[in-house]
Order: sequence, then structure tokens, then C-alpha cells
Amino acid sequence: MIRNKIGFKREEYLQELDKTELWDIIIIGGGATGLGAAVDAASRGYKTILLEQNDFAKGTSSRSTKLVHGGVRYLAQGNIGLVYEALHERGLLLKNAPHLVKKQSFIIPCYSWLDKIKYFVGLKMYDWLAGKYSFGRSRSLTRDELIGAVTEIQAKGLEGGIKYWDGQFDDARLAINLAQTAAKQGGILLNYIKVTNLIKTDKGRISGVIVRDIESDKIYNLYAKVVINATGVFVDQILQMDRAFQKPLVKPSQGVHVVLDRSFLSGDSAIMIPKTPDGRVLFAVPWHQHVLVGTTDTPLETYSLEPVALDKEITFILQTAGQYLVKAPTRANVLSVFAGLRPLAAPDKDTGATKEISRSHKLIVNDSGLITITGGKWTTYRKMAEDTIDKAIQIGRLPAKPCITGDLKIHGYTNDNTTTHLSGYGSDALLITTLIKAEPKLGELLDESQPYLKAEVIWAVRYEMARTVEDVLARRLRLLFLDAQAAINLAPAVAKLIATELNYELIWEEAQINSFNQLASKYLAQPITENKKYIC
Repeated sequence: MIRNKIGFKREEYLQELDKTELWDIIIIGGGATGLGAAVDAASRGYKTILLEQNDFAKGTSSRSTKLVHGGVRYLAQGNIGLVYEALHERGLLLKNAPHLVKKQSFIIPCYSWLDKIKYFVGLKMYDWLAGKYSFGRSRSLTRDELIGAVTEIQAKGLEGGIKYWDGQFDDARLAINLAQTAAKQGGILLNYIKVTNLIKTDKGRISGVIVRDIESDKIYNLYAKVVINATGVFVDQILQMDRAFQKPLVKPSQGVHVVLDRSFLSGDSAIMIPKTPDGRVLFAVPWHQHVLVGTTDTPLETYSLEPVALDKEITFILQTAGQYLVKAPTRANVLSVFAGLRPLAAPDKDTGATKEISRSHKLIVNDSGLITITGGKWTTYRKMAEDTIDKAIQIGRLPAKPCITGDLKIHGYTNDNTTTHLSGYGSDALLITTLIKAEPKLGELLDESQPYLKAEVIWAVRYEMARTVEDVLARRLRLLFLDAQAAINLAPAVAKLIATELNYELIWEEAQINSFNQLASKYLAQPITENKKYIC
């Protein structure tokens, strides 16, 4: 069933929980993996519902380095198969979501001729593996060419470098567009619905889930032919609902990014440092008129839905970046800092070094029939979803239907290359403009210091299932990840607009502002300041 409605609405989908007696597929988890599985399942015609305990992409899927890439460092490790698969998927993403994915040039500065030769040969192999999905041919740069392209680079000892091409995207916005794509294909997707337990038959087979609507506290029993656990770093929590003594499948690693203003990297090219002291790759990437620098690799034993950057991680990034930039960034220059957890598939034997753990995905089926998908990365989300639904067809004894997502256009798809503030919405930009024409006051800026319109907040609530100030400022507008203090300043204006749209009282507004301030303070490298006063 293909829906032609604009966006998707939580209130309408909640009604389906009482109406539907049996789903074909229940998917737990609203990150990249779960959303990809929902798109795949719904587009094949299966009666599909996805359940997310918070907002879509709240966790790892909104906290990436914003790259659609094959993984240069995996090539260096000899993992040719993973790189080939990722480069193929990178090409499909550009084809199906050109409004969110773009080709991005990267430059590797080389301070020895040996490094220059080594990286040139490796990246030529990278080009070759990409084949018809190539984003551009890599080439050697002289010292002068590199300095001309990246004027901020440290020139002392520089021998030249290599320029190559990869992809960049907006992770959280792609997640929302995937949710909309699945909804258009007939799927039901709900945020703020927490799975509290699994339902089993007398024979111990999974037959459904017990869930709680976090907003209303209402409990639902949902039944399905097959249940998929796609909860990222939290897969072990669902697995332990099935088997209390389940061996952990995930060994999470924390990656931190800091965001700077564009003066630290004013050109069009990103920088890639192929080897840092901890053995990882460091990127400095232009993103939404800012510069994103990261990432770290810190093994974790305990973790939460809202990870916090460690002081040593911030220091490591700033010091490492300072070795390659003429103007070394300090904490005073950091506009936002955020941490994300990688759901790395745990090895059979603990090596103690997360950078050695595979980024390839693992698909596991318990004796109960519970399917778990873990590992992987954003770039390969579609292939992970295809493998998962193929397995779900087998386990749930569903009628076999082929995967069509390789050619399925993602919601918002447009070939319009015009660059405006609303470009990231793709084809929805025209609808937002129409909304402003109907309600002219929505064309006003939230604040003169930022480009965001009041219409964007209303659009997010009406058509993108945003429920809170955090949903809007973190994962719809992305401001929290770009400039935490600016996001704090805009919180009152956003809270008022949401409250008016959803008929909430002043006490809700105040609670939302306080909650958001507490959250946003963790994204600051400097102490929090008070909200400015806004008139809406």
C-alpha cells in the first residue's frame, strides 16, 4: 500500500496499534539499521511496524562523521570485500538521495615522499574498486597545489599530498527521510514507544512485543510473524529479554567530534589525516558552514543513550588538529562537541582495541526466532536491511518477494541543484514554501543571528514527527550539533512554537527549556550561558 500523504503523523499511527491484530514484521530500533529494514520490508509489501524508544536517530545514527564512504583505512587493513561493498552502496545512496548526499573532495597532506607514494597507490586501488560508482579520480598534488587548496595547512616539511573523492551527507535528515519513505510504502513508524518485554508462545517462540507509549503510558501487546532487533549498541538489552544470560554481541566504542567555525578550513576540500597516535583516521570536514573534526576511539564498558565526550578526547582532537593547521584550535573555538557510540560487532576473542574490531555487520537468529542485526555503518545500511529482511522472510515464513531498494528513490528526492537554506529538505522545500504562503508569519526567522525559519519548526512537528525541543534543534535543524550555545538561545522560541502547535501549556514549555539546557550543556566545551529573551 503506497501512501500519498505528506509526511507521517504519530497520532494516526498510534490508532493502528489497536486495529492491527497481526503484523508481518516488527522492527525494534529507529536508527539507520532499523529504518533501512523498515523501508525494505514495507517496499516489499509486508505489514511492517517500527518502534523507537526515543526519537528517530537519537543515538549513533545522528552522531557520525557525516561521511558516505568506502573506508580508506579498511583498505589499508586488507578488508577488500567490505570496502567494495561500501563503495557500491555509496553509489546507490548518491543515486537515490541526491538532495542529501554529495561528492566531497578530500586531501591527505604528506610530509614524506614515501607516504605520498603509499597513499597514491592505495587510493588508486580505491578508485578501481569503486568502478562505475566512482565519485572522482584521485590524483597527486604538489606542495604548492595543496597549499593553494588548503591555505590553513601547516606547510613546514610538507611534500605535497593526494586528493581523492568520497561522499558526505546529513545523517539525521537521511534518517527522517527514510522513515518517511517507509511510511509512504505503507509502513507504520512510531517514536517514543519503548519495548518493555517480548511475547512468547508455549514453545518459546517469539510472537510479539509488549510496548509502552512514553507520552501516554498506555501499554500495547503487538503480535507479529517475526521480530527484528535493530537497536544498535543496545541490541544486548533486547537479547537479554529473550535469554537472560546472552553473551554480549556488541563491544561499543565512543567517537567524539568537535565543531569549529569555517575559518579553520575555509576551502571546499576536507582534510584526512590517515594515522593518528591512537591508530585511527582524523577528518576535518566542511559541514553546514562549519568544520567538523574527529574522531576518537575509546572503548567503553558502560554506556547510555546520551554519551558524553571525555575531557581527554576533546584534548586529543584539538592537539592532533593543531599539528596540521596553521591556526591551532583551542577549547574557546569549539562551538559544539558531541559523542557517538559505534555498535561494533564484538570479536570472539577480546583484543582490547576497538579499532581492530570489524565494521562488517552480523546477522544472528536465536532459537526463539528473534532476529538481531548489529555492526555495520551508515554507508551500508541498505545492504544490511536487505540481508535482514531476506532472513525475516525465511524465519517468519513470509511469501518471498524481491528487494527493490537499490532503485527506490528516498523521500525528498530531487535533481534540483539549486542551493538555498531549504535545499536539505529536497522536494519538501517547495511544500515548506507553500506553508509559508498560507501562514506568512512562519516565514520569519527564529532569530536574526541564525538562518532557521519558524516554518521549519512547524513542518518538523506536523510532518516529521518531532515531539520535543531536542528533536527539532538536534535532529531536524541540526543546530545543537553545530553550535550548542546558539541552540540554547533558540530553545524558548522553539518551545513556544511546538506548544502552540500541539496545544501544550506553559508548564510544558518551561520543562522543555530546562531539559534542553541540561542536555545542551554537555555539548559545550565552555560554561553554559543563559537563554536570550525571544518574542514569538
